[in-house]
Amino acid sequence: MPTTPEPAAERSADEVNEEIRALWFRSGGMLNMDERREYQRLVMEWATVSPDPTRAA
Repeated sequence: MPTTPEPAAERSADEVNEEIRALWFRSGGMLNMDERREYQRLVMEWATVSPDPTRAA
């Protein structure tokens, strides 16, 4: 069994941002090591799905 989670279906940047906010809220602003790993994963996911502000629409 793999130790890395299966990639979830692509979510919008807003959905990922909401999950990041919920993580911070649940933790009371102090992330433990597991929460930090989750935060890092979420930030990477957010960066992947966020619009690139340097590209013209």
